[in-house]
Amino acid sequence: MPHETLLYEVKHHVATITLNRPKVLNALNAKVFDELEEIFTDMDRNSAVRVLLITGAGEKAFAAGADINELALATAQTGERMALRGQAVFSLIESCGKPVIALINGFALGGGCELALACTLRLAAATAKLGQPEIKLGILPGYGGTQRLPRLIGQSAALRLLLTGEMISADEALRIGLVDEVHPADQLLARGQALAAQIAAGAPLAVAGTLEAVRRGTHIPLHEGLRVEAEIFGQLCDTEDKAEGTAAFLAKRTPHWHGR
Repeated sequence: MPHETLLYEVKHHVATITLNRPKVLNALNAKVFDELEEIFTDMDRNSAVRVLLITGAGEKAFAAGADINELALATAQTGERMALRGQAVFSLIESCGKPVIALINGFALGGGCELALACTLRLAAATAKLGQPEIKLGILPGYGGTQRLPRLIGQSAALRLLLTGEMISADEALRIGLVDEVHPADQLLARGQALAAQIAAGAPLAVAGTLEAVRRGTHIPLHEGLRVEAEIFGQLCDTEDKAEGTAAFLAKRTPHWHGR
């Protein structure tokens, strides 16, 4: 179905979501969150999609942050609800069961940076700028930035960005581990599509299982994480895809995955 703030298409098991508010640098308003939630709800059961790409319309911005017009009207009560709403949608993206790749084609600031943090992987254009400038507005990141950023790049590096509100280049973001790759702007989409195709060629249940094992195991003791790994490994051993994968390997042919 058509969306008011997003463009959405699926091709060769790869979905591309484009934040489509270029006149306001793809700022995140309530409607954007509603439409993102609509797309990502039950995504783990959508067999037509194996990998998702998220980018922003135009050349200037991935997403320049929350809609300031909405933010300016927030009170203690409505602000907390706003934060919880954004957190819920970004957690849905993070745990949707499919790899989500952010293609950061310009400014990724505030909520835009937090959206990228909720993705599985982050690829940036060489011209991209990233940061969490909320402190300059008298607030802090409310969509998971104070939690995901330290987990990704470490507490000290995260606090430097959070406390200064500094906007950093794509190369600096790569250096500190905030993004995974940097490419010329005109090559970013093609690289993202190639990476998505490479992942989509894998067994979908194994991809989902890998995501679950890492997500569940990262923040628990190693011995518990190893138990999670063994549990999911065992579940995958009882699938049609595992039988197909091993048979294809022995027959020296390309496997045909069914997600069962």
